[in-house]
Amino acid sequence: MLQDIQAIIFDMDGSLVDSMWIWKQIDIEYLSKYGYDSSDRAIAEFQANVEGMSFCETAEYMQAHFNIPRKIEEMMDDWNGMAWEKYENEVFLKPGAYEFLRECKRRGILLGIASSNSRELVDNVMQARELEGFFQVIITGSDGLPGKPAPDMYIEAAKRLCVEPVNCLVFEDIPKGIKAGKAAGMKVCAVEDLYSEHQRDEKKSLSDFYIEDYYGIFK
Repeated sequence: MLQDIQAIIFDMDGSLVDSMWIWKQIDIEYLSKYGYDSSDRAIAEFQANVEGMSFCETAEYMQAHFNIPRKIEEMMDDWNGMAWEKYENEVFLKPGAYEFLRECKRRGILLGIASSNSRELVDNVMQARELEGFFQVIITGSDGLPGKPAPDMYIEAAKRLCVEPVNCLVFEDIPKGIKAGKAAGMKVCAVEDLYSEHQRDEKKSLSDFYIEDYYGIFK
C-alpha cells in the first residue's frame, strides 16, 4: 500500500475520526425546526445527495430544497455551533489512527487533510484530538473548492505538499470521496465505517485497498 508513497491525504469525517453519525442527528434536529421529522423521506434523500459536498454546497442545497429562511452563512454558523460540542466530547479517532499518524511522521511521510467539513470544525478537531503537529496541509469545505467527487481538494492538497498525485495515498470512507481521490490520480484506501456499511462492496470495488482499522498497515 505504501510503496512509492511520499504523502498521505485523509478525508476527516468517517475516515480519520468516527463522526458521520453526528450529521444525521444534526440534519434531523435542524430540519425539525422547519416542520420536518425523522420519518420524512426527504431527509434520507437529502443525506444521500449531499455526501461529499462541501460545507457551503450542503447549506445551499438544504436551503433550496427545504426553503430554509436563513442565509447560507447563518446556516453554516448554526451547524458549527450544533456540531462542536459533539465533536469535542463524543468524536474520537478511528482505531489505530493516532499510532499510524505518529509512525508516518517518524518515517517522514507528508500528511494532509482534504475535508468537505468547515474550517472551524476541522481546526477544532485538530485541537481537541491533539493532531495539530501532524499535518502540513489542511484543505476544507470553506476554501471555495468543489466538493467530492470532484478531485479538486485532493489535487490542491498534493500541490501544496509539492508531491505528484501518483505518489499520494488517500484514505476515504464514502464512494464519492473514493472517486475524488481516484480522479485526482492517487491511490485510495477505503476505510470501514458504520455509516457507509451498506456501501462496503461498492467501496471495495472503487478503491485500491480496504481497511477495517489503521493497525498493522506498516507491518
